[in-house]
Amino acid sequence: MLDTAIEYLRGVGTVKADMLKKELAIHTFGDLLHAFPYRYVDKTKFHKINELSEESGEVQLKGILRKLDIMGEGGKRRLVGRLRDETGVIELVWFQGIYWLEKNLKVGSPYIAFGKINSFNGFINITHPELEEVSEENAEAARTFAPVYRSTDKLNAKGLEAKGRRRLTEALFEKLTPKDLPENLPDYLLQKMHLPSRYDALRWIHFPPSQKELDAATNRLKFEELFYLQMRLLQAKHRHKTAIKGYVFGKVGEHFNQFYKEKLPFELTGAQKRVVKEIRADLGAGIQMNRLVQGDVGSGKTVVALLSMLLALDNGYQACLMAPTEILTQQHLIGINQLVEGLGIRVDYLSGSIKGKKREKILADLRSGEIHILIGTHALIEDWVEFQNLGLAITDEQHRFGVAQRASLWKKASRCRRTCS
Repeated sequence: MLDTAIEYLRGVGTVKADMLKKELAIHTFGDLLHAFPYRYVDKTKFHKINELSEESGEVQLKGILRKLDIMGEGGKRRLVGRLRDETGVIELVWFQGIYWLEKNLKVGSPYIAFGKINSFNGFINITHPELEEVSEENAEAARTFAPVYRSTDKLNAKGLEAKGRRRLTEALFEKLTPKDLPENLPDYLLQKMHLPSRYDALRWIHFPPSQKELDAATNRLKFEELFYLQMRLLQAKHRHKTAIKGYVFGKVGEHFNQFYKEKLPFELTGAQKRVVKEIRADLGAGIQMNRLVQGDVGSGKTVVALLSMLLALDNGYQACLMAPTEILTQQHLIGINQLVEGLGIRVDYLSGSIKGKKREKILADLRSGEIHILIGTHALIEDWVEFQNLGLAITDEQHRFGVAQRASLWKKASRCRRTCS
């Protein structure tokens, strides 16, 4: 049903279908169903004419149409009607469809009018109001929140303004049944999250009987979108772990233990110990670790990063740390060199500003494995940077780098060079 071409919906036809396709990319029943309103107008109450002012905005009135006159000449020609309730009279003004309206509107009959209050020469009026004649069918009908859809001037000219779009969506729901919108969330989850059915949520997002149903539909559709986004992320994570194996850091060796016992400048907090324990578990699991460590400035993230790099060194691998600016990388270089002093660990630095023989020396020592930890800027991801055996890559302020940039860093590991190229 949802794949049915939009021209087969009652009230559309070929001309309107072409406009919906060109202006809003609505090609099928499903496209129309998922073109949600961007706001709603409250049609649950009626205003009194003597209560209205320029600031009233959109209002709904019920009264008797007392008079219709065509006024003005040429481009200023307009149809002016007067709607009266028990408290006063207000003008209704139309600049388009004048003769059709004059022929079809019934002076002396009760109407429901809806529109935005305007002011002209000190008097308020409603321009191009929606009018609905009061009948036995709608006199006692419950009023609802009316959906307002995004539109264009071309659509408005073809009768696909807010009212026209509402009629099309109403026609769509006359065709749809719950079988056409099968549930895509498990029952236990619906019950746990107190969510309405998929059919009810889609019906209420277009035609909510009250604010309660509108809130329920909005909550359901938001949850559904986030749920499937999370599912896709988990699938991607699973595929990533299956396709790309990580190194197994099976031991905690001399570098880590000596630093922890003799060099650690402060006692780790409970949170830091927990994060280090989780990193150790990941690094020993044989899968590629992707972990984000967050914390305030001065919370000890660098020490956690260093402990992780020492685990790599203890298992025979190199490590690197990439940061977005030379100032930050130089700060890391100084700080980490001070922390590992006396442990026989060589920490070096590479950036785009390092040229000539100095760069050649660093690159040669990196390929030979003499450099254990390399700290640098974006230069680390350049093709000419090769590690002997990179096992752990850390990015500081990772939001400053693109996804592809970060990926190009871990792909410098020898296993990834063999399996990911």
